[in-house]
Amino acid sequence: MVEKRNEQRHRLLKTGTIKFGGSAIACMVRNMSNTGAALDVTSPDAIPEHFTLVFDSEGRHVPCHIVWRNEKRVGVAFD
Repeated sequence: MVEKRNEQRHRLLKTGTIKFGGSAIACMVRNMSNTGAALDVTSPDAIPEHFTLVFDSEGRHVPCHIVWRNEKRVGVAFD
């Protein structure tokens, strides 16, 4: 498999919230780098292309866009 990421991601397990247009969806941040992350979600189809990821424990807000989706996970790049 060819690695397409610019930076290596590190495994972690943090709760997060995907916020967009007045809506919020809970997620779990499974891995992350300085440029992006993989998020576990219940319904990836309900998430728009651009949103804000909020790290619940830190209160940090990061604008993101989706790079890939599968059945229960989305890959995002930080804007």
